[in-house]
Amino acid sequence: MRFRKYDSLRSFVVVARHLNMGIAAQEMNLTKGAVSHQIQQLENELGFRVFSRSKRQLDLTGKGSDLLELVQPLFERVEQKIFSLRQQNSKRITIGMATYFASRWLSPRLMHFITQHPDISLRIQPLIDLMDLRSYELDLAIRWGKGDWNEADFEVELIFPCPAMLTTSRATGLRIETEGIENVISDLTLLHDRDGSEAWAEWFNAAGIEWSPGPDDLVIPDPNVRVQAVIDGQGAALYDFLVDDEVATDRLYQYRPVSLDDYGYHLVYPRGLAPASAIDTFRDWIMQEADTG
Repeated sequence: MRFRKYDSLRSFVVVARHLNMGIAAQEMNLTKGAVSHQIQQLENELGFRVFSRSKRQLDLTGKGSDLLELVQPLFERVEQKIFSLRQQNSKRITIGMATYFASRWLSPRLMHFITQHPDISLRIQPLIDLMDLRSYELDLAIRWGKGDWNEADFEVELIFPCPAMLTTSRATGLRIETEGIENVISDLTLLHDRDGSEAWAEWFNAAGIEWSPGPDDLVIPDPNVRVQAVIDGQGAALYDFLVDDEVATDRLYQYRPVSLDDYGYHLVYPRGLAPASAIDTFRDWIMQEADTG
């Protein structure tokens, strides 16, 4: 019987990479139920199980591992070839990034790029959650973090380090200065950028304070909305020097004795960029801008 579920094979590869239906669904911009249905259809078509399931764990079966070993390199070769073909004639680049970074760091510098490279058109794609170049049809993306993402077919390159610090409203900052951080931190609602983020746990460890998630903690994925929530006194968040204007005007307060020094902004782009391609040109430009400040 001829195999027909090639679309489900792509879903299988993504789920196998994460061993988590929810994360895979986010990457493919689908619902968890839709991804689960695709995997079920694939298994029905194959006539064997590719995943073994328990209440808390998803694992590859032996046949699933064999199938992944076969198809994953093939998909990677196809995607790399598509990227290469796009680069040959394309003078339009789509870049994914948080609007926070776009407005506070990139936007004031974009005219430099436009002036130097008038033949290249840029499109900025706002991203809130962790990006995936395939899902959003991006040429490259800019992400904040430690750069330790498992991107098999993408390069991850540090643009510039940007340590994060505990950031609060000015009123809360005055409490920290008078009462001490240890006496105030337990009263604060902690604002996270996403579910499962380890940044706050790392900050508490660096501060030498015992970490335990609070019942009132909030997840606010949009960094600009999160900034405003901190200004409004709704909690504390981890922010970098891109909020210096708000700190200078006393709209925000940063506790600077403790910082996450391993964090920064990274450029993520497909491996094997064609020399002198539009993407390669942008990569060289933004690295030079970061070096010159």
